[in-house]
Amino acid sequence: MPSSSAPWVEPAASTGLGAPSQPGSRPVKFLDLRAINARHAGPLRAAFERTLASGWYILGQELATFEAAFARYCGVAHCVGLGNGLDALTLMLKACGIGPGHEVIVPANTYIATWLAITHVGATPVPVEPDEATHNLCPQRTARAITPRTRAVLAVHLYGLCADMARLTTLCTRHGLLLLEDAAQAHGASQHGLRAGALGDAAAFSFYPGKNLGALGDGGAVCTNNTALAAKLRRLRNYGSEQKYINQEPGYNSRLDELQAALLSAKLPTLDAENAHRQRLAETYLDELQGLPLGLPVVPEGCNPVWHLFVVRSAQRDALSRALRERGVETLIHYPVPPHLQQAYAGLRWLPGSLPLTERLAAEVLSLPMGPHLQRSDVQHVARCVREALSAI
Repeated sequence: MPSSSAPWVEPAASTGLGAPSQPGSRPVKFLDLRAINARHAGPLRAAFERTLASGWYILGQELATFEAAFARYCGVAHCVGLGNGLDALTLMLKACGIGPGHEVIVPANTYIATWLAITHVGATPVPVEPDEATHNLCPQRTARAITPRTRAVLAVHLYGLCADMARLTTLCTRHGLLLLEDAAQAHGASQHGLRAGALGDAAAFSFYPGKNLGALGDGGAVCTNNTALAAKLRRLRNYGSEQKYINQEPGYNSRLDELQAALLSAKLPTLDAENAHRQRLAETYLDELQGLPLGLPVVPEGCNPVWHLFVVRSAQRDALSRALRERGVETLIHYPVPPHLQQAYAGLRWLPGSLPLTERLAAEVLSLPMGPHLQRSDVQHVARCVREALSAI
């Protein structure tokens, strides 16, 4: 089982951006997958060679090994590997019996995949505004959104910080609702001693390459303690079949393949160490950025985030992003257009201004470089650039 005592060596200084336009600045990448995966080159190559030599590339021993290891890591009984994070969300809802005529409460402030999964099973997403301090689903607003058609609350652990699962659990128990986790950004995050993946009835993960635990392609999984739910997910991912050519229900083709499972097994043992490194970088950011006209991340008591993203808020977000780019610092916006204002959901007739806090966050949030490719000195440099930029705009 992976351990937080796994060795960690500071990565090499960031490189790879074009020359910054400000003299004396140095480039800092937002994310550097080449550098991150280079640290795992030996185990990754061994995993590839082992899988190649096996001659078995779908639903084999590599997948079974990873599923068992990741279930232990999350502290649950079952992990079911799936093709990608969206499929994990969709099949989790499908396996829970959620479909047409049902409502699922979902954060208004999230990546659109969380909404798409609800749409794909024929249910209706009911958006709820976030808690302004954490940007996660607000339990009080969630309570007000419950109707007789509500079947589940789908909480997102945004940026690697767990939603307020204790209060959401109380709320869902009171109303007889399922509490599901979108843990795509929260591999290893915990709350009051329980890891993401073990905080609700089931949890969907993505192993997209940029995640804290990233594959070298698409991948996903659902974790749960519900044996019947896990069995249904295993059928659904494989054409509705448990036995070849015997199909019990209309299923899908969404299987985490042997190669990606083997690569994930190679990276899992160092996940805790990489998360701890992210936590040290986040502490440096918080120290260095204190006192600036920025909204900084808030970590509630009992939470242990894994800092998939380090997100600040600024009323001058766009100018700040441009000024940082001029200094060689890459930033991203998570997310510039909220789901309710996307063309994909025009049919729900949400108008601009209808979810004002979510829309304000979309206009103000800025993600600073974060990841195991960075050194503490990189973060200190980014913070200096932020201070310079804010004084100049």
